[in-house]
Formats: sequence, C-alpha cells, structure tokens
Amino acid sequence: MSYSKVIPALARVKPGQLFGSRLRSTAASTQHKELKTEDRLDPSCTIVEKPCDVDLISGKAHTDNQKISVDFDNTQEAYKSKDTLELLRSLLVFKLCTFDFLVDKNKELMDLSKKVFGQRLFEKLMKMTFYGQFVAGEDQNAIKPLIEKNQAFGVGSVLDYSVEEDLTQEEAEKKEMDSCVSEAEKESHGMDHREKKYKAHRQFGDRRGGVISARTYFYADEAKCDHHMETFINCIKASAGSSVDGFSAIKMTALGRPQFLLQFSEVLVKWRRFFNLLAAHQGKDGMAILEQKLELQQLQDSLIKLGVGAKSDVENWFTGEKLGSSGTIDLLDWNSLINDRTKISNLLVIPNMESGHLEPLLSKFTDEEEKQMKRMLQRMDVLAKHAVENGVRLMVDAEQTYFQPAISRLTLEMQRIFNREKPNIFNTYQCYLKEAYNNVSVDVELSRREGWYFGAKLVRGAYMSQERSRAAEIGYEDPINPDYEATNRMYHKCLEYILEEINLNRMANVMVASHNEDTVKFTLEKMNEMSLCPTENKVYFGQLLGMCDQISFPLGQAGFPVYKYVPYGPVNEVIPYLSRRAQENRGFMKGSKRERSLLWKEIQRRLFNGQLLYRPAY
Repeated sequence: MSYSKVIPALARVKPGQLFGSRLRSTAASTQHKELKTEDRLDPSCTIVEKPCDVDLISGKAHTDNQKISVDFDNTQEAYKSKDTLELLRSLLVFKLCTFDFLVDKNKELMDLSKKVFGQRLFEKLMKMTFYGQFVAGEDQNAIKPLIEKNQAFGVGSVLDYSVEEDLTQEEAEKKEMDSCVSEAEKESHGMDHREKKYKAHRQFGDRRGGVISARTYFYADEAKCDHHMETFINCIKASAGSSVDGFSAIKMTALGRPQFLLQFSEVLVKWRRFFNLLAAHQGKDGMAILEQKLELQQLQDSLIKLGVGAKSDVENWFTGEKLGSSGTIDLLDWNSLINDRTKISNLLVIPNMESGHLEPLLSKFTDEEEKQMKRMLQRMDVLAKHAVENGVRLMVDAEQTYFQPAISRLTLEMQRIFNREKPNIFNTYQCYLKEAYNNVSVDVELSRREGWYFGAKLVRGAYMSQERSRAAEIGYEDPINPDYEATNRMYHKCLEYILEEINLNRMANVMVASHNEDTVKFTLEKMNEMSLCPTENKVYFGQLLGMCDQISFPLGQAGFPVYKYVPYGPVNEVIPYLSRRAQENRGFMKGSKRERSLLWKEIQRRLFNGQLLYRPAY
C-alpha cells in the first residue's frame, strides 16, 4: 500500500501502513544561515518595496520601483473598521485585564455575575465587554456580519468553534488517565519499556493548567469524538459560506483517544533516536540533521549486526527506487522504513537501543483500542475531504510535546495526499521548542522531494509553563528554549528558512501567526529583500480577534493576506475561552501599553475632528 494513501485506505477499513513508499536521497538544495542579533529590524515603521506591478494600496498598475509604506502608527487606518464605542470597549477590556485580582478571579466573578444579574442580563453584559471583544457570535449566522466587515477592510478569518467542557480539575484528571493508559499498561504495573515523557501522569492530567491560549479537549468516548468531527465540519462549511479563501482550525486530540497519540509519538521519537545512534557510529553525530547521510554499506552491516533484520531483508530495504543512486541514507529515507502492516498497532514497534531488535511498544492491544486508533485517522480523512470540497484550508493546531510528534506526522500524511495541487492542509510549528528548526527543515525537504505544497503556521507556543513544570517534575529534558530571546531567534530562523523556500520554488506557504510587531516587520523586510509579492498569497499574517488591530488592518489594507482567528459559540459555553483571554491579556497588556495608547490616540483624534459618531462604511 502506498505511503501517501494511508488515510483514504483507513477510511476503507484497511488501516494499513503509514510509512510504505521509500524516498530518494537528495541533498538539501539550500543552506540556511543562523539569524544574527544585528539582523533585527529597527522598531520604526517598515518600508516595503513593491515587488510586483500592482500598487497594493491603490490597485493601480505601474512600472516604477515605488515603495509601499505599512504604517503601524496610523490609528485612522488601523481603526477605520471600528466605531468609537468599539474602541472604548477595547480600552475598557484591556484595562480590566491589567488588574491581577480581576484576572485571577475572573471565573468566579463571572459565575457571581450570572447569579446576581440573571442569565439574560449577564449575556448582555458579556456581549458589551469580554465576549464582544474576543468572540464573533453564538453561531454560524451570528458571526457573518463581523466576518463580512473584516473582509471589507482586508482581513480574512480562521474560524474556530471555541466551546469547551467546563470540567473540574478532578474530572479532567480522571478523563485523561482513563483515555491515555492502555489495558496493557494497566496490567504491566510499570514494568513496560515506556518512557516517562510519553506516559500519562495524574498530576499533569488536567492539560489546561498553565495554558492560556489554546482550547483543550478531553476524551469521553467515540460518540463525543464524532460530535467534535461534526462540529469541525460545520465550522468548515461556515468558513466556506462567509469568506473567500478562509481557514478552519482543528485539534487532533478532539478526534480520538489520546493514548494513540502518546504511543505513536514515542515510536517516532525512538526511531529518530536510533537513526542518530547509527549516525554517531559513522562519526556524523555533530552534523545538521539533513546533512547526516549514512553510508549504505556501513548502515546495512550495523543493522544486520544488531539483529534488526535478516541480511536479505535489510538489503531489500535500500535497493532500487527505495534509495536512488546516491548510496547514502538520510533521515527522510530512514523515516520510510517501517514495514507495511495490516494493523495500526503493528506500527507501534520500536528499536531496542541495547540489542537493536524491533520490539512492540506494548505487549498487546485490545480490539477496541485498535478500532479507536483507526477511527481517529478516519475522522481526519473526513475533515480533510470536506475542507477541499468547500475550498477551505484546514489548519491543524499544535499541542503538547508528548502528543506533537504524532500530530505532526499525521498532518504530514494529509499534506502528502491533499496538498498536491494547492496548500489545503497547514501544520503548526511551535518555535519555543528547541527542535523547531529541525522539524521545519525536514518537512520542507520532504515536500520539495515529493513535489507537494508545504503549508505551515508559525507560532511561539502556548504550553511553555506546563511543559517546563512537567519536564522538571517527571524528569526529562526541558524541550523549551531557555528564554524569550532564544524563542524569537528560533521563530525568525524558521521563518527565514520558509521564505527562502518560497523564493526558490513558490510551493511553500507560511502563516506568520504573531502579535509581535518586530516579527511582522522582520517578515516584511525579508519579503522586500526577496521580492515576494503579497498578492501571490504565499505569506499570510494571523492575529487573534480583538487583539493587535493596529497590525492586522494596516496589513490588510496594504494588500497583504492577513487573518483573524475568529472564535464563536454560545456565551455560557465559551467562558473557559474568555477566561484564558483575560489571563493572556494581563501579560500582554502589562508588557506593552502600545495598543492602549494607540486606541486613546484615535479616540482623541476623532474627538478633535468632530468624528466621535464615526461609523465604518463598507
């Protein structure tokens, strides 16, 4: 069965293999330099040289080398989509987010308000403040006016149905332990060979802890996962019906039992680690990951000696179309070497680092566990097909590092199938991770070799506090970069690599999902240097609804593809989301008064110019 046909095959009840076809070894076509501190932009307004023949502001064609100014200090342009009441609401909400007591007790205060004012008055109060600031509306019809207004001012939408269960910590921990521990693990009593990082731990069972900007799903049963899938389908349809070239966001943990993600992540990490061990045997452990090319004969001898396979089997893995003519094997070739298997659980085999033998990750899987793993992949296939049919791009959100290797791999499988003609599926890369650049460069190289469209969303990351605490307490290496500056460097390094790939062949695509104005300016400067035209729709920008309008709207009105993450859902059911927005804005607003000062500046401008009653025209 073909590697790239795994998900459709699963939908036909033959779960088969995820790693069947072999890859040719080719050298990476470009070398990418480290981002230096001096490469950062001056914080003043960026001037972007127009790289194409259309004036991105006026839309008029011309042939000179006119420059386009994107002015992030021009409040009239930044807030021309808002009436004055909306500006005052923003000021109020952002100010409230700076008070620690209100933020720390926001959930309790909202519950108290509901009891004091009653449900109807409480909902009106929320729509006038936090809900109105950060949520588009209650359902698909209610969100259309806001989406259409943003579209008229050059800003698209990434729809995100933000309803979550309101669970207690104890309930969340129980659900997590029930859904992440297999029957075999329960019987082994800790005597298996599983790594601590990829096992469930009750003290971190509530995955909401320390997370302020991401939805969290807990597994209940297969019917609940089907319900989540239907919700995502409705979100895809809503995106198709309300905007052009829209995005829709999904989370993999909503689509199945997370036990499979934990186990598959451990398998993928151990296979890569085994490759690193073999590279070290050949004296290549200090090289860049895609430059580690193992000599074929030495590799075969090592595998045979370690007992990984018989001589004839090992030789067959690396012949003909499976290798090409280079005589070497790199990480991408290595990733394709898991054999065809008839059951998904048979994918979960790992190399024993001491003996080299392939061993099952767990001693057994029940029939129900096998079916649950298959259903998760089937749901992914259904969503991808709906997205393609409706002309909507699907954005797979990143999650915790103990789930992420599997999430990225499964997203990559969707890209190989559905990104042949255009970028329909986007993966998310968290740049606060030490391995972010390696992950980006390996996936870009795979897309280049196989000729499909690479799609990425770059974020800094949403789980830092939780990841650090878990690593320290359980006892494994902290996966997070040491400080914010290191994360910024990593973000810019990954971004520059993708921009260079776009410049080379126009088949890579990236969303710069950032509220950091310097990062946006860095992107514009690099686009200018590489003559990347905004109207090619290869580089997108993304911010959350209700935040950083002074970045989003000037970009959109200058012709750059920019999108707001647009949450929606009933008031009561998005309260967990609103609670996190308040927490996130506390740090955001304390760290910078810029957005509030720009809001005040625009209100004062309207006051002095007699425009307090200004209404957006579109």
